[in-house]
Amino acid sequence: MGTRSVALVLLASALLQTLLPATAAEGLVRIALKKRPIDQNSRVAERLSAEERQRLLRGAVNSLGSGDEGDIIALKNYMNAQYFGEIGVGTPAQKFTVIFDTGSSNLWVPSSKCYFSIACYFHSRYKSGQSNTYKKNGKPAEIHYGTGAIAGYFSEDSVTLGDLVVKDQEFIEATKEPGLTFMVAKFDGILGLGFQEISVGNAVPVWYNMIKQGLISDPVFSFWFNRHAGEGEGGEIVFGGMDPSHYKGDHTYVPVTQKGYWQFNMGDVLVDGKSTGFCAGGCAAIADSGTSLLAGPTAIITEINEKIGAAGVVSQECKTVVSQYGQQILDLLLSETQPKMICSQVGLCTFDGTHGVSAGIRSVVDDEAGKSNGGLQSDPMCNACEMAVVWMQNQLAQNKTQELILNYINQLCERLPSPMGESSVDCASLKSMPDIAFTIGGKKFSLKPEQYILKVGEGPAAQCISGFTAMDIPPPRGPLWILGDVFMGAYHTVFDYGKQRVGFAESA
Repeated sequence: MGTRSVALVLLASALLQTLLPATAAEGLVRIALKKRPIDQNSRVAERLSAEERQRLLRGAVNSLGSGDEGDIIALKNYMNAQYFGEIGVGTPAQKFTVIFDTGSSNLWVPSSKCYFSIACYFHSRYKSGQSNTYKKNGKPAEIHYGTGAIAGYFSEDSVTLGDLVVKDQEFIEATKEPGLTFMVAKFDGILGLGFQEISVGNAVPVWYNMIKQGLISDPVFSFWFNRHAGEGEGGEIVFGGMDPSHYKGDHTYVPVTQKGYWQFNMGDVLVDGKSTGFCAGGCAAIADSGTSLLAGPTAIITEINEKIGAAGVVSQECKTVVSQYGQQILDLLLSETQPKMICSQVGLCTFDGTHGVSAGIRSVVDDEAGKSNGGLQSDPMCNACEMAVVWMQNQLAQNKTQELILNYINQLCERLPSPMGESSVDCASLKSMPDIAFTIGGKKFSLKPEQYILKVGEGPAAQCISGFTAMDIPPPRGPLWILGDVFMGAYHTVFDYGKQRVGFAESA
């Protein structure tokens, strides 16, 4: 009789297991991601906002040297974002399409009290009066992005993700969404998955509350972007762990080096198997699901542009440096002068102890800390000189002749990334383009042309743009890479909050 009872219990347990949803059985919470192709509306908005983004970039670069975490958010550009998921806010749940963004930490959605921004009328709006779990807060909030800003105030309510309900979540009701950017956006709001250190208003991120309220068993979430899909099902974000069917092989993990963003140390960047030299001594990198492209130092992006035939802009300052100072820079490199001192020795920069800054521009003093922030505006000649030094070092390491080096550097001066943020390439040339590899945790993570080139449109009218864009962040925070969806689409990415690490494995 006892044996029969045990058998019945086991049978009942097995039947219950089969009836439970897969997410409950696995202890995972899955949020389906939708994918849409980049369209012309996005590109128009991108170009219209380029000037504003450049202005913000200059301001943000000045403050990044001081360790101000929040300023990289100001550089973010959501216009080409392709992956969205659905959440609910309130009880009963009001549905919103959001970007799950590891590069910021706040949740915001448009408010029904957004009366004077046209963008709000194109999206779902949160109505606090229709929620049984709404709690008034009222603290004002404002977030600046590279392609626009939102302003509003904090409220508290339940947030639904899949089958989970996060209670008393602080979020921003956006009452102001200026400009074209948010009007043409395909998403309603942003759900930040970064650390609380960069949260506006020090609001507790949704992810923290999921852990605190015991809604997931393992403090890990992972992204899988289905790069093979057209518009439609675009992948999954999995809270509480990872799905083995989303990746191949083992993950390579690297520790988070600076909380705020999911930041880690990265090594050399290789083009067609050859070192670019710039990050050989190490660069910082951020895994950012809210950025569509790969952003990196201008010196490397220019080399990549030249190799893939991307359209660029001619820099006369760069050409002047090559023609007037090129031989002198080469001679100093051959005499084993410290590379970071060379541009000050030729008189184009002054040396502040860490990097070159424009001659004639004195150190900016941080009023609060009472010390130099290091994020100084460099003039074009100083910038061009420092890039030339990097390029020449790289060519000397490949045993190129001085004549070939100077000719090559002159060619690079014609391939500088466009300040408009995108560089066109010939769609017919993809097969001849090189692989681009990033060194993370001692392992090479390669991207093939079809992975880093984005196609806009179909058929004869199709256009191709480079997935690389330039962004220069000075020491001590930089040089910095932002590995966005182009990289995360090729490599399944695990964000391990418990062990403070990021992991990458080939996507399935």
